Amino acid sequence: MTEGSSLLSATGMLPEDIAEALSLKPAFRGKQVFKWIARGAASFAEMSDLPASDRERLSRRPLFSTAVDSSLKGDDGSVKLKIRLGDGAAIESVLLVDAEGRMTACLSTQVGCPMACAFCKTGTLGFLRDLDPAEIVEQYLHLAAIRGKPSNIVFMGMGEPLLNLESLRKAISILMHPDGLAVSRRKITISTCGIVPGIRDLADSGPHVRLAVSLTAATDELRDALMPVNRRWNLATLKDALLYYQGKTGDRITLEAAIMGGENSSVASASAMADWIRPMNAQVNVIPWNPIPGLPYREPERGEVGAFEAELERRGVNAVRRARRGRGVSGACGQLGDTLGASGTVDALYEEDAEED
Repeated sequence: MTEGSSLLSATGMLPEDIAEALSLKPAFRGKQVFKWIARGAASFAEMSDLPASDRERLSRRPLFSTAVDSSLKGDDGSVKLKIRLGDGAAIESVLLVDAEGRMTACLSTQVGCPMACAFCKTGTLGFLRDLDPAEIVEQYLHLAAIRGKPSNIVFMGMGEPLLNLESLRKAISILMHPDGLAVSRRKITISTCGIVPGIRDLADSGPHVRLAVSLTAATDELRDALMPVNRRWNLATLKDALLYYQGKTGDRITLEAAIMGGENSSVASASAMADWIRPMNAQVNVIPWNPIPGLPYREPERGEVGAFEAELERRGVNAVRRARRGRGVSGACGQLGDTLGASGTVDALYEEDAEED
């Protein structure tokens, strides 16, 4: 695995780190730089309350380690960015706007993804490397530069967040810092395909933001076929981890069900899901599968999705159909990666983790 190219970028540091890394004295100068980054500064030269000597010295180094390569704008207000990293790799990030005008930044945590979920475009790319904290934070800053700061953040972009947990933790601490962007923890969601050690680590050590789990199927046979992670940590192991998480945090968990027509859309599938959820405190986000060229699935019919939701509700499970936003820029759930390529396979992950649990 190659390392990120921006390990010394100020955008990936907390105020005290900035002061030390950039040799700023007194130490409060680090907080000044941190605040300027949150305000949208594009260079050190813009930071007018720094001494001129510091601005001149620092202007020789770039503030950002990444750059926007291209952008696509959809009729629903969504924006997808292709972001070029310092080593030449690229990722995608999305700005989603709901019917009330609230903005959500959908951020990536890896270049590509090693999890190979059968219904996901990113899963076809393979895996290149993890992102470092600056590369994660800068996605939010690039999106904020377009239309102002998004109030919500979801780590539902490219990659599996819980396989890059230390960088994710650092990025979230920067995004939440009261002297900077000050995003509320209740406005941040981490989505995982079911990395059991990561879920338990979150429960024990935080950050205690919102947790979403891509479930999609509630029988091991079907989930094995759709989500290879289930072969490593099956549904029983996943449920134990989620109950542990809930016992530690008291938080409700969101379960995501990407529904593919004729695949996992039956009333029987919904009934199995309701059985599996009990006694967990969880909400199911029902997500009609978004079309991805080359994958052997079809969009569910309206009646299929309605019957699936109705069965969950009948069995006492709160079900919410997710609005389809971002489809016009291929930025909806499962669609990220149409402008990119990466290499690697999921098999190495399982070989590395085989001794862990």
